Amino acid sequence: MAGKTQTKTLILDVAEKAVLEKGFEATSIEEIVAALDISRSGFFYHFKDKNELARAMIERYINAENELYDDLFARARELDDDPLHSMLIGLKLLAELLDDIPNGHPGCIIAATAYQDRLFDHGVRELNRQAILGWRKRFRNMFEDIAEKYPPKVDTDLDALGDMVSSVAEGGLILQRALGENNTVAKQIMQLRQYIQLLFAK
Repeated sequence: MAGKTQTKTLILDVAEKAVLEKGFEATSIEEIVAALDISRSGFFYHFKDKNELARAMIERYINAENELYDDLFARARELDDDPLHSMLIGLKLLAELLDDIPNGHPGCIIAATAYQDRLFDHGVRELNRQAILGWRKRFRNMFEDIAEKYPPKVDTDLDALGDMVSSVAEGGLILQRALGENNTVAKQIMQLRQYIQLLFAK
């Protein structure tokens, strides 16, 4: 019998895969417990309802994404401490990472829950909102450093530019899924990289 922490992790793994494949509404507690051969009470020991499951999935996804961004852009900064150059290197590393996933990136839990937000309570919707605002702030801060050294060639809303990193990644995932391709999101990120280079480079 798996330990409590391991069982909770397995529930999140199975739920995430199902949600990314067919959405949250179509994912039932019954299929999750059947896949893991646990009882319904075993599920409810860890999560009191689907809202609590959604919160845990979102929190896990946010932590994983933040760790990924921290690592990629720290590595980029080690390679070149110029803010523009390190941003361009970081985006290239991100595109290469996404391109290396054998069957393509499976999708985004934030997007999956945002598309079906009517299913969730205020706490889940607010957690989604805070995640997106956190990514906006992360990238806006990076663009502020760049703009200080390389003023943009056109008037630029740095909050919108920060959001653009997330929207290009999310939009790339949607295109990738719709087209049945594995590298669309990586190509979109490389197009964004080119735009940033043209916007700021002297």
